[in-house]
Amino acid sequence: MDATDDLAIVQLGPEEAAGGLALSSEAHWNQNEADWSFFLSSGTVFGIRAPDHRLIATAALMPYGASDAWISMVLVTASWRRRGLATRLVDECLKKARSLGVTCWLDATPAGAAVYGPLGFAPTIQLRRMRLDLPPAMTGAPLPRGKLGDFITCDISAMGFDRRTLLEELAGRPGSRLVSNGDALALVRSGRTARHIGPVFAESSAHALKMVRDIAASEAGPLLIDAVTTQHGFLEGLAECGWREERPFQRMWFGRTTSHADEPPFAVAGPEYG
Repeated sequence: MDATDDLAIVQLGPEEAAGGLALSSEAHWNQNEADWSFFLSSGTVFGIRAPDHRLIATAALMPYGASDAWISMVLVTASWRRRGLATRLVDECLKKARSLGVTCWLDATPAGAAVYGPLGFAPTIQLRRMRLDLPPAMTGAPLPRGKLGDFITCDISAMGFDRRTLLEELAGRPGSRLVSNGDALALVRSGRTARHIGPVFAESSAHALKMVRDIAASEAGPLLIDAVTTQHGFLEGLAECGWREERPFQRMWFGRTTSHADEPPFAVAGPEYG
């Protein structure tokens, strides 16, 4: 038996946000303490502690309605990697999901996809994380506020399940903006190192690109967006506007899906949320 098998898996409470943030910051992820607080209060977060009681690994399961859930925040501190901790934690999430009778989804890095495939996860769409480092001065006019009800309706259509609790929480955070230019809707929120745009809903790539350009002109810091690769015109337009690719993600699912999604959004809420 591996020595790590003796390390118990525990369910983490709301007081563990700082420990989770330390792990995601070590991995250079963009989540902030508000993200961790939401996972710990609205989802189920499993963790493993070292013998000195330090939190060294996590995985979260976030339910979306009665039929689906998202696995994310699969993190292991550098000195404890490649010892099977992540696999144990994902297995614990799947066990919890089976007890709830839900289908599991996740957005995996290439390294993660190589792990999740043998566990039974199947690939669906691909994403590209893009980054724009902005000039220091804002040049655009303030954007009109979008309607949360319309945003939720678009999201249900794109995802095939209801995430209103998530969207209400993200839109209600300090500094968040739900914006519309008449032809598109997008959410902009704060992260640890950059502002994040997404989801983005629009009738066409041209409308989605104009929305993103308008947002960029009204923001003062670096921006991240997780674009859906099947939206070819949108992704190409981002590159032409100076956005550069940081990393790919593979969306995967596990179980028996009953969700009926329409056309995917132009950009998603982030790999941690889907």
